[in-house]
Amino acid sequence: MAETFEWFVGVDWGSEVHAVCLIDGRGRIGGTRSVAHTAQAVDETVRWVCEQAGVGPAAIALAIETPRGVLVDTFIERGFPVFAVNPKQLDRFRDRFSPAGAKDDTADAHVLADALRTDRRAFHQVRPDDPLIIQLREVTRLREDLLEEERRLTNRLRDQLYRVDAPWLRLCPAADEPWLWTMLAEAADPATWPHLTRRRIAAVLRAHRIRRLSADDVLHALGSPRLTTALGVTDAVATWLTAVMPQLQLVHQQRHTAEGHLDRLLARLASVEASAGETAEHRDVEILQSLPGVGRIVAATMLSDAPGPLAARDYDTLRAQSGAAPVTKRSGKRAVVQMRYACKAALRQALYHWARTSLQVDAAARAYYQALRTRGQTHGRALRSVGDRWLRILIAMLKTGSLYDATRFTREETSPT
Repeated sequence: MAETFEWFVGVDWGSEVHAVCLIDGRGRIGGTRSVAHTAQAVDETVRWVCEQAGVGPAAIALAIETPRGVLVDTFIERGFPVFAVNPKQLDRFRDRFSPAGAKDDTADAHVLADALRTDRRAFHQVRPDDPLIIQLREVTRLREDLLEEERRLTNRLRDQLYRVDAPWLRLCPAADEPWLWTMLAEAADPATWPHLTRRRIAAVLRAHRIRRLSADDVLHALGSPRLTTALGVTDAVATWLTAVMPQLQLVHQQRHTAEGHLDRLLARLASVEASAGETAEHRDVEILQSLPGVGRIVAATMLSDAPGPLAARDYDTLRAQSGAAPVTKRSGKRAVVQMRYACKAALRQALYHWARTSLQVDAAARAYYQALRTRGQTHGRALRSVGDRWLRILIAMLKTGSLYDATRFTREETSPT
């Protein structure tokens, strides 16, 4: 890729039509056009840009907001160096041309092109991800969607059981256990609950490996008195349970299938042999999974949502994208340091759970957390510092290609500075 470019293209992405603006190295507009979201229209635009510039795609830098999608993949495949920018930064660049806040698609395309010409450091180059990383990202998001749907259905189930003062809520207050779903799928009508047999209840508990409850405990709860409900409520709850319980069980099964798919993808990624000159991502997986507190979900999220910083061993970018880096606002003698909200939500959540879980399994992390709490930091602030420490360790391990060794960290080394 060329270090300098004489021509720049700004693309304002749209669902059906895209605005394209071509400018030269001095900022003069070479042409604008609207491009339909079709393969033929994009091919014609590529030819038009090359004809107007008089150079090949490799010498023309292209700026766009979104870092992924079929349009981005098409331009990369055609040989254009593609650069992406954060929408908030683009909004600041827009003020150069319109302090009043005027905005339209063609103007945004011009702003993108000119901002890339003058402030390339604010952009990051888009590079195609490994196919396994793309699959890992999509399965991770699918699993999150299924988990959210499962929680939504579970909350509605609990509300329906509460309507009839169901004794099941004394055994499972959150109504979020699969054994309960199996029982309700077979006995959706509240009128049938007192007539469930000990043999059937024991079989369900045994199938789900529930040891904290016995069949007698369940029978005793089902036989206890309940509050009176209005006529028709019981039938309505039975109708709801009959319709929704299979859906809840299906979503739960699909989530577990997605988690199994994640395990297989991580294993495949760890076993892939890296070609000469390429980042050994299979080694990165092994290194990441060697860290305390890193499980299936944390590893998949880190690899799929931060492939660039991990590949570049870029600690500063990684901590900013995961929300570990605070934001400092300084003016004169006043300085305010606050939590970073402009980050990737999935990475922030993964880092939080990584830090939280590591306290339970790693003595060095626990000592570091306790030292921060002793200094007066809140639980959340201390956890972010623990997560930031893990990111420093991870990047250092990636640079040296070494696995985590807990014996290298003493109590003195874990004291906060």
